[in-house]
Amino acid sequence: MTEERLSFQAEVSRLLDIVAHSLYSEKEVFLRELVSNASDACDRLRYAALTQPELSADDPTLKVRLLVDKDARTLTVADNGIGMNREDLVENLGTIARSGTAAFMKSLEGAEKGDGKKDVNLIGQFGVGFYSAFMAADKVTVLTRKAGEAHGWRWESDGKGEFTIAEADGLSRGTRIVLHLRDGDDEYLDETRLGGIVRKYSDHIAIPILFGEGEDAKALNSASALWTRSKSEITADQYKEFYHHVGHAFDDPWLTLHWRAEGALEYTNLLYVPSTKPFDLFDPKRAHRVKLYVKRVFITDAAEGLIPPYLRFLRGVVDSEDLPLNISREMLQHNPMLAKIKAGITRRVLSELSKKAKDSENAAEYDKFWENFGAVLKEGLYEDYEHRDELLKLLRFRTTAGEELVSLEQYVARMKEGQDAIYTISGDDIDTLLRSPQLEGFKAKGVEVLLLTDPVDEFWMPSVGVYDGKPFKSVTRGGADLGKIKGEEPEKPEEKAPEGELTDLLALLKLTLSDAVKDVRKSERLTDSAVCLVADDNDMDMHLERLLKQHKQLNGEVGKRILEINPSHALIKRLAERAKGSGATDALEDAAWLLLDQARIVEGEPLPDPAAFARRLASAMEKGLA
Repeated sequence: MTEERLSFQAEVSRLLDIVAHSLYSEKEVFLRELVSNASDACDRLRYAALTQPELSADDPTLKVRLLVDKDARTLTVADNGIGMNREDLVENLGTIARSGTAAFMKSLEGAEKGDGKKDVNLIGQFGVGFYSAFMAADKVTVLTRKAGEAHGWRWESDGKGEFTIAEADGLSRGTRIVLHLRDGDDEYLDETRLGGIVRKYSDHIAIPILFGEGEDAKALNSASALWTRSKSEITADQYKEFYHHVGHAFDDPWLTLHWRAEGALEYTNLLYVPSTKPFDLFDPKRAHRVKLYVKRVFITDAAEGLIPPYLRFLRGVVDSEDLPLNISREMLQHNPMLAKIKAGITRRVLSELSKKAKDSENAAEYDKFWENFGAVLKEGLYEDYEHRDELLKLLRFRTTAGEELVSLEQYVARMKEGQDAIYTISGDDIDTLLRSPQLEGFKAKGVEVLLLTDPVDEFWMPSVGVYDGKPFKSVTRGGADLGKIKGEEPEKPEEKAPEGELTDLLALLKLTLSDAVKDVRKSERLTDSAVCLVADDNDMDMHLERLLKQHKQLNGEVGKRILEINPSHALIKRLAERAKGSGATDALEDAAWLLLDQARIVEGEPLPDPAAFARRLASAMEKGLA
């Protein structure tokens, strides 16, 4: 077969350009990434060989080797794991075949200034650790043969936009990555230097990492599964490096959980909560990245029934003593033992998060966790009724009371006299919400309102309904009754339009806007703005309706809203005076439509007739300047 020359995916080319032209304070991490990938390849072969023992029969002792050729100035990372075929090489080494490519591109834009530390973080964060080889090499050759296949393959690239693939005969099973080192990187040809890097980053890997070939090869790591050791034998640095390995991560863990469950079911857990968001956190598949082992044999890193989707940010290892070694991935989905392990993990993780949330002296640490993973954790409120009470205690919110995150317990404790509901408002971002006219009356009385900006809020809140006997109530609904709440009162009450004049104006507005709104009524919530739109008590929340329309989950037109007018606003008082007994005029009808369009604009809703709005606005300005 002739050699093929192919181009990298655009994202890969940009990443390689950063790698090749940036200086790194921790260049040695390339070896950690390559050894970690080699270990994963051995794990996958071990699992495949459970049902197809012939795959590893010719070379059953799995290992990783580091080989150096000082004359040729090459460093080779070799494994006898699962190996790759042509399709694997194109998919794994030429493309970032991940749903998070868009997120990758966004983060990459900020790294092009050559911030070395950030560049390294990107490589690990997006699961493309192989490309870190170009930190130390100006050319990389990959020789590989997949277990069970006859033909081997040779992949080669200088990291400048293209790679070649050709068939290669006489290869043993597994993968050999040959790094042609850059000038000045001869330290990676030294056994002592390489051994130090392996012991620093990869000592915990359960597969032997050897230096050299044959019987003279020297073991560089202790090759014992870290999670099987006693906690007292493991240092903080060892825990941290195992997190880097198992999570393919460059950040440090926010929380480390290591425990052994004993009794009717025995299993060991070493789980981590990251300190930064994984790039695929909001992938529609909602898959976790916790690896399942049975008696220290890798089974899968995608066991659907192992971790609830709302805890998918967890990284680490679960090792069961009771599951059968030959269990298939399909059987795992409905395995009762796995369901019990999942329940035990969920209880323990929520318990540890609860301890962190209650630690008032380190509230800022929990706030960091919440900013990263709060939106995901809230999914459990409508998916996991059994743990709803524990999850409610973990919730934190931004509110109109200030910058600090607030728990529901804190909110309820400072509710005003006469307040019988937990008030909320939903939108796309905090700043826009804080400017919302619906909040004016609540701010004036000092009534705190929860600011909700996660789309998931629209789904868990109706499902939960109440907290501590207090219903959740959106301030954008028509029935918000501020009159019965004893809050802060203004020193001087606002002068309102006379009741008779206001009644005439309301009648005129209802008549003019009859087909566009559900009702027109005076407002208790407005203090500064002239008008606002609200939903009726039994109608869908306005923000939820917009979300559903954006995602094409709602057919037909947006439901009709209630237009509320502020009887204390100078414009409303002037219009009420004009409307007194005069009936509808062209000017008042134009004013009615302008008020409605103004309310729509403030809500972020599109105007149904922008041309008519522009005409009416120009006419009103002309008359005002006359």
